[in-house]
Amino acid sequence: MIVLALNAGSSSLKFGVFKAATKRKVEPLMRGLFDGLAVTPRFSAQDAAGRLLADAPLRLPGQSTGALLQELLNFLDTRLGSEQIVAVGHRIVHGGSRFISPVHLTSEVVDALDKLTPIAPLHQPASLGPVRALSELRPGLMQIGCFDTAFHSTLAPPVSRYAIPREYEEMGIKRYGFHGLSYEFIAHQLGRISPELPAKKTVVAHLGSGCSLCAMVDGKCQDTTMGFTALDGVMMATRSGAVDPGIILYLQKTCGLSIDEVETLLYRRSGLLGVSGISADMRVLLASSDPRAAAAIDLFAFSVSRAIAALANTLGGIELLVFTGGIGEHAAQVRNAICRRLDWLGVKLDPSKSHDVLSDSDSKVEVRVVATNEEMAIARQVHLTLESATGPSEAASA
Repeated sequence: MIVLALNAGSSSLKFGVFKAATKRKVEPLMRGLFDGLAVTPRFSAQDAAGRLLADAPLRLPGQSTGALLQELLNFLDTRLGSEQIVAVGHRIVHGGSRFISPVHLTSEVVDALDKLTPIAPLHQPASLGPVRALSELRPGLMQIGCFDTAFHSTLAPPVSRYAIPREYEEMGIKRYGFHGLSYEFIAHQLGRISPELPAKKTVVAHLGSGCSLCAMVDGKCQDTTMGFTALDGVMMATRSGAVDPGIILYLQKTCGLSIDEVETLLYRRSGLLGVSGISADMRVLLASSDPRAAAAIDLFAFSVSRAIAALANTLGGIELLVFTGGIGEHAAQVRNAICRRLDWLGVKLDPSKSHDVLSDSDSKVEVRVVATNEEMAIARQVHLTLESATGPSEAASA
């Protein structure tokens, strides 16, 4: 049973191809990426062993989502031969209160998810675009939505509640949390690394273009930094993270910014880009000698370390700190800056270590790097959804 997992962003489209092996286990066959979608798309793919299968710019008319997916389907048809894709799983950023488990993406469901776009203006359209395009390209192919908010669906007051009039909470204004597929994968991986790890009071820092943190115990979310939208929480590449709500009022009433201009400022012009005035890419900032780059990195480390301390308060302590995401996995300088601010919590790094376990032997908090794989989390959810719908024997022969 072959499952295609799609992870659509605002400027990229990641994919993974998996074969169902046993219940709860899928084997990766290949993974790849369409990058640079805002300019000139480039397609790359690797097999499960990391061998390059494709890497080339694409000349596609209009660079539409449909054209990209047709290119991908043509590539996969050639590579898979007689094996057929039985389902496509999509990362859907916001599921709201209604969608807290994987769901068959019917037209009615897609329309309902589209209504959540004002809460996730950057991500929801990107999530739903491939769903609609595939419905045109392969009408009979089952598509299943897997939600970034679902992992946090167990959050309850006071963690989930905002200090606003109760009628707005009843309308659905509450903390939802995001990056749930990444956190689900990390929770699963911790159990594979050691059966003792999941029970620890754990904070996972998903640091990439978008950044959030999650407090968990036994693979269950206890608290998280993103809230009603993916704009909340810590500083990000181009997003501000949490700001004084009075700033938004000031920008509108005194500076004369429109609602759309404020949205653009907070989502696209802030964060690392806004503070540095140089780049939203942490790699560029780390390589720069400009003091503004150093200031942006320092604010980022402060923002993340403060969030870790707050989540430790929710947990009543911290025993395990996990870094993941592009920055979390690869930017040792940033990890070090964050951990130096947590010395008072007993966090001590071993400078000779750069992967897996980073903490010193006398550190009170175990510090790890664990690579995330949202596409595999999607494939697992799709496989389990198909098994529960058809039964193991039918799913295996589908």
